[in-house]
Amino acid sequence: MKRSIAPVLVVIAAAMLGAGAEAVWAQATGEDMPNPYQTTDGYLRMPIGRSWGSVSAVDIDPDGLSVWIAERCGSDSMNGRYAPRSCGDNDVPPVLKFNPDGILVRSFGRGLFAMPHGIHVDAQGNIWVTDAPFTQAGGASGRGHHVTKFSPEGDILLRLGVPGESGDDERHFNMPSDVITAPNGDIFVADGHGQGTNARIVKFSPDGTFITAWGEFGSDPGQFGEPHGLAMDSQGRLFVADRANSRIQIFDQEGTFLEEWYQFGHLSGIHIDQDDVLYGVDSESDVASGRKRGIRVGSVRTGEVWAFIPDPADPNGRHRSSSGGEGIVADVNGVIYSAEVGPRGVKRYHRYIDP
Repeated sequence: MKRSIAPVLVVIAAAMLGAGAEAVWAQATGEDMPNPYQTTDGYLRMPIGRSWGSVSAVDIDPDGLSVWIAERCGSDSMNGRYAPRSCGDNDVPPVLKFNPDGILVRSFGRGLFAMPHGIHVDAQGNIWVTDAPFTQAGGASGRGHHVTKFSPEGDILLRLGVPGESGDDERHFNMPSDVITAPNGDIFVADGHGQGTNARIVKFSPDGTFITAWGEFGSDPGQFGEPHGLAMDSQGRLFVADRANSRIQIFDQEGTFLEEWYQFGHLSGIHIDQDDVLYGVDSESDVASGRKRGIRVGSVRTGEVWAFIPDPADPNGRHRSSSGGEGIVADVNGVIYSAEVGPRGVKRYHRYIDP
C-alpha cells in the first residue's frame, strides 16, 4: 500500500522551526533541517564476480519498488588511470534491474554505451538511457552522444542522436545527461555536461521527431551552466537541475521559463514523486560552492526544504571532487536510492519514522 512521506516531514520541519519562527524557505539551504533517515550500503547486490562501477543513473519501476540502474561497467569515472575506463573496456551489460529485495533480476545493453549517464523509466515500463562519454576510452568508438529506449525486456525501441557523433543540430547531442517523458509521451533530453558541450533542453514527439530546443551557456533565466538532471511534477512542469549554476530552473513544456530555485543546493540529480515531494542530491558542494553536500527533501508545491541528509563521505577525502549521489529516486514508500559516481554503487536511505 502506498504511503506518503510528506505529512511526516512537514511535522518534523514544523517542530524544528518552533513557534514564531520565520519560514523564509526561498533563501534557506535546508542544512539545518532534520535528518529522519538511516543509511544502508550494499542493499543492491551485484552477482559474484562483478564489482560496482560509477553510477549516476537510477529510477524506479512502475511497480513502485523495483530499482533500475545504468552502471558504468565497473569503471571509476573519477580515476581514469585504471581500467576499465568506460563500457568500451568492459562490455558487461550496464542496464540492471533489481527486485525489492535487492537481487539482480535482469540485465541488458551490452556493447551499446560508452558512459551511461541518465536513466528514465516511463509509465509503460520502458527504459531510457543517455550516453555521455565525458571520459572516452579504447573500444568505445562509435558510442556516446545518444539516447536509447528499451522495452522492459531489453529490446531497442528507439534511438535519438547519432552514436559516436557529437553536435548541436536536430539530429545530434553533445553529452546528453538525462531524459524524461511527459504523460503524453513527449520526450525531453538534457543535452550537455559542462563547458565544451551543449547547454540546452531538446524536445521530441513520442516517435522521436524533433519539436524544439531551448537554452545556451550562461546564468540568466533560460540559460544553463550544466543541465544535469530532469524531473516533472504533477502539473507537468519541467524541473532542470542546472548544476553549474547551483539552481533548479522550472519551465513549461514549451520551454517558457517559470521560476528558479536555489534552496536545494548544487544539484546533480533530481526526482519528484507521486505526491510532489522533491528529492535533490548535491554531490559537489563543499568544493564548488561552500554549501554542504547531501540530499535535500522538500515540496514542489511550496519550495520548502523539509529534510537534509548529509553526505556520509569526508568532503576532504579521496572522493572530494564528487562524493555521495549524482542520481536519486524514491520508491512508493519514500525509500531513497542514491547513485554514486565517486564511491561507486548505490546507497539506500529509509526513514526512522514510518508513517
